[in-house]
Amino acid sequence: MNIRNRLMALRKLMAANRIQGYIVPNTDAHQSEYVPTFWHRRDWISGFTGSAGDVVITPSKAGLWTDGRYFLQAEAQLSGSGIALMKLGVPGTPTMAAWLGKQLKKGNRVGVDPRLFSIAQYQKLKADLEAFEIQLVGIEDNLIDKLWSDRPTAPDGQIAIHPVKFAGERFQDKLKRTRKAMRDAGAGAHVIAALDCIAWLFNIRGSDVQDNPVVIAYAIVTDKGATLFVDPAKVTPEVRKAFGQSVALKPYGDFRAALIKLAKAGAPVWVDGNTTNQWIAELLKPRAKLVLKESPIVLMKALKNPVEIRGARQAHVRDGAAMVKFLYWIEQAAGKEKLTEISVADRLEGFRAKSKLFRGVSFESIIGYAAHGAIIHYSATPETDVPIRRKGILLVDSGGQYLDGTTDITRTICLSPPNSVQKDQFTRVLKGHIQVVLARFPQGTAGRQIDTLARKSLWDAGYDYGHGTGHGVGSYLSVHEGPQSISFARDTGVALLPGMVLSNEPGYYAQGEYGIRTENLIYVVKDKETSRNGRVFLTFENLTMCPIDTRLVNPKLLTPEELRYLNSYHAQVKKALTPLVDKKEAAWLAKATRPIK
Repeated sequence: MNIRNRLMALRKLMAANRIQGYIVPNTDAHQSEYVPTFWHRRDWISGFTGSAGDVVITPSKAGLWTDGRYFLQAEAQLSGSGIALMKLGVPGTPTMAAWLGKQLKKGNRVGVDPRLFSIAQYQKLKADLEAFEIQLVGIEDNLIDKLWSDRPTAPDGQIAIHPVKFAGERFQDKLKRTRKAMRDAGAGAHVIAALDCIAWLFNIRGSDVQDNPVVIAYAIVTDKGATLFVDPAKVTPEVRKAFGQSVALKPYGDFRAALIKLAKAGAPVWVDGNTTNQWIAELLKPRAKLVLKESPIVLMKALKNPVEIRGARQAHVRDGAAMVKFLYWIEQAAGKEKLTEISVADRLEGFRAKSKLFRGVSFESIIGYAAHGAIIHYSATPETDVPIRRKGILLVDSGGQYLDGTTDITRTICLSPPNSVQKDQFTRVLKGHIQVVLARFPQGTAGRQIDTLARKSLWDAGYDYGHGTGHGVGSYLSVHEGPQSISFARDTGVALLPGMVLSNEPGYYAQGEYGIRTENLIYVVKDKETSRNGRVFLTFENLTMCPIDTRLVNPKLLTPEELRYLNSYHAQVKKALTPLVDKKEAAWLAKATRPIK
C-alpha cells in the first residue's frame, strides 16, 4: 500500500506539471551504477532494490524495466504494487518508448530529471518518443524529492588520498596525460562527472557510495588548471596539502555557475555522452561547442599499470586465504551450527576484515542457498533469510575492497553429494570458464567474441545463462567498470588490451532449485608463444586464488587440456595460500586442490 500511495501522490504532481508520463531511472547525476542511499529514488517509488531497472509512470499504469539478473527478485518485490514487470531481452517486451506510445496520446508530455539521464540516453529517448509524437521535457526539480519526506541525508565521509605506492602514478601525471588527449581532440576543457573517473584521476578515495570507494564530486580540467567541486566538509588538510596549487577546490553547489562561466568562454568542451548528464549539456550548449567523445580517463583507468597489477595479485592472495578459511569453516559448521544466508555473509566478511589493507566488501555479498542461488543477483534480507543445512548447493558471490586491489569471486559449494545432472551442469559451466582463461586471440578482439567460448559447452546441452560472462574491475575502485567486458549484450566493441582486468563468470540457474557459477578475476597479457611476425596475440592470466569444488566435477566431460589446466590451477592455489592458513585449513586446502583424473 505504501508504494500505491506514493504512486498516487506522484501522479498528482505529474498533473500539476502538465506531464502524462514520468520516468524514474536507477541512477544519479553522475550516471552511477551503485547509487548513494539518499538518491535511491527508483527504490522509493517502486520497492524494487536491484542495481538495474527503470520505472515509468503514467496516470493509470506503471512498469519497471530490468534485465534477466533480476527477474525473480523483481517479481517478488513488485507484487501488489501495481507496477508491471517488463523483462528486458525477452521477446515481446516493449521498450519504454514503445510502451509509452501505446499508453499515451499524441502531443502528450513525458517528464524526466535531466540530471539523471546521460546526453546519449536523453537524445535517444527524445527521438524514440518523437516517433510517437510524444514530447520529452526536462524538469529540473525532481518530483520524487518533493515527496520523499524521510529521505536519508547526503553522505559526509571525508576524502582520503590514494597513495602512489598503490596507484602507481601521480595525479599530476594523470592530469598531463588528460590534457594531451584534450589537445589532440581540440578541446579547451574537459567536464568530468563519473565518480570513478574522478577518484582515479585525482588519486582520491571516499565512502559516499556503499561498497564503492568514491567521492560525490564534479571536475573540470582545462589546459592550465583543474577544479574539483566537492562538499568542503569532506576535504581534510591532508587533501589540501596533497593538491597544493595543482587542483582548486570549490563547493559542489558551485558547479552550475562554473558551467555557465565555461560556456561563456566559448572554448570547445569535451563531455562524455555516456557519463555526462543532459543538465550539464543544456547549461553548456548555448555558447560552448561540445566535443562528444568517451572520456580519455575511461581507457586510462582500465589499463592497469604494473603497480596496480602487482597490488591486485597480492590482494587476491590475501583474499584467497580468507576464502579458504571461510570454505573450511562452512564445511565444518554446516549441519552443526545454526547458519543463515545473512550470518554466513557476516562470517565471510569477518575473515576478509583480518587483513590490514581491507576497507570493506566490494559489493553486497550474494549468499544464495538452494533456490535463492538461482536468483542471479540475490541479496538476502531479514524477510528472505533462510537457514543453511548440510544439503544441496550454496552459491557464494562476494568480494573485498583492499587498498591495493578490488576482488570479486564466486564459488559454488556442494553441501551434500550432487546428482549426475548437477555435476553435468557444473562441469559445463567450468568448461566455459576454462575456455575463456585459456583463450588466445589477436589484438583487436572484443569481449563479445570471447563470450561465445564460455557458453558453447552449455549450448551443446541446451543450457544458457542470462547475464554477461565478464565485466571490468577497478583498482580499489568500482567492482564494475568499463569500457571492457565479456558479454553478448553489454559489450560495446572495445578491444581487449593488456592490463585490463575482467571477471570470468559463466553460470547456470535451475529456477526454484539452485544456482551454479564459477568466477575468477583475470587480466589481459601479451601471449608470447603466438605473437610473431609483428602480429600481437593476447591471452589471460588468473588473479583469483581459491579452490574450485571438484566434488561437483565430472572429469569425463573435461578435455585433457581442461583437466591439465584445472590441476595446474589448483597447484598454484595450494602453493600461494598454504603459508597464510593454519594447519587444519592447510590440510583441507591440500585435499581440495589435489589433482583429479
